[in-house]
Amino acid sequence: MVEKNRRVVPIPEGVSITKTGNVVRVEGPLGILEREFSYPRINVEIKDNEVVVETDSKRRRYIAMVGTYASHIHNMIKGVTQGFSYELKVVYSHFPIQISVKGNLVEVSNFLGERHPRYARIVGDTNVEVRGDRIVVSGINKEEVGQTAANIEQATRVRGLDVRVFQDGVYIVSRGE
Repeated sequence: MVEKNRRVVPIPEGVSITKTGNVVRVEGPLGILEREFSYPRINVEIKDNEVVVETDSKRRRYIAMVGTYASHIHNMIKGVTQGFSYELKVVYSHFPIQISVKGNLVEVSNFLGERHPRYARIVGDTNVEVRGDRIVVSGINKEEVGQTAANIEQATRVRGLDVRVFQDGVYIVSRGE
């Protein structure tokens, strides 16, 4: 029988997890991630070679947060061991789109023939590579990588025109998790 109010996340070889106060720190071969876990009546403990997330409540909201915390810790472990990457494709039929990375911004020039470039923010320590008509967004923090890919996709949203005709843009085509 699976206990609803308790989740166990195993710690693989090469990964060390420490907890100081409410902050959980995960260190692995690709880097270090830290996250604060503070919610009433939920305990995060590191025992033996596993992380135990549990609550003493039977209420649905606390049981849901136990699952959420366990998923966050699992994603942190996966991030420092394997990393996350999204692949986006540049699609145009009217005007050739130029993509470039400038600091912590992705610049989209000549989108639908517009004179001024559009910009998308790169979140955190995410790497963005432009390879022809493909853009690869990678990093160890799943939320930062996903938000950066979404920012790039949203920067090339068609506004004020018929999207059935103007299908130009940058679209997420795969999540290589």
